[in-house]
Amino acid sequence: MAKKRMRQPKDKSMKPSGTRPAGRPKATKETPLTPRQTLFVREYVGQYPLITKTEAARRAGYSPNSCSRRGYELTHPDLNPHVVAAIQAYQAELDRKYAVDYKRHVKDLQIIRDKALDAGSYSAAVAAETRRGMAEGNIYISKSEVRHGTIDQMSKEEVLKALEELKQEHEFIEISAERVTEEEPEFPEEEEE
Repeated sequence: MAKKRMRQPKDKSMKPSGTRPAGRPKATKETPLTPRQTLFVREYVGQYPLITKTEAARRAGYSPNSCSRRGYELTHPDLNPHVVAAIQAYQAELDRKYAVDYKRHVKDLQIIRDKALDAGSYSAAVAAETRRGMAEGNIYISKSEVRHGTIDQMSKEEVLKALEELKQEHEFIEISAERVTEEEPEFPEEEEE
């Protein structure tokens, strides 16, 4: 009986000179996106932070068995710099599109006010108009005082002074404390029918 000869696996590290390495060429920032990568970018950025990379990859059409790995790979700058660049560009585009600026804010409040008036929602219309006035800055002035610290950080003199100021500003009611003892309350007995 003749011996079967086993094939030796080829050493992949040994390449004939002058040939291209196996596999796809390394992606650069200029590499165009595939349709599936474009869909991944739209899903991932458009739904961020509501969905994960895995979910975005699944929605983009990647296999459920590999979408976790694909989500990682697509957002890794060394593996897919073109996808990462597209994600950043789309985020910047959405930031510009939905940014809050003064003119847009005031215009939106005016639209809200007008729609509320048309619907007969006068309180909503007044609230929108008030917010427009606040946005203007010189119609309504909101004043608040913020104090930091606690009574523990005050000296005895500062506490007594603050108490005196409170007494002068407010009328106090005298309350006398009586000692209350705990006794069982007496309830009328219920009659059986």
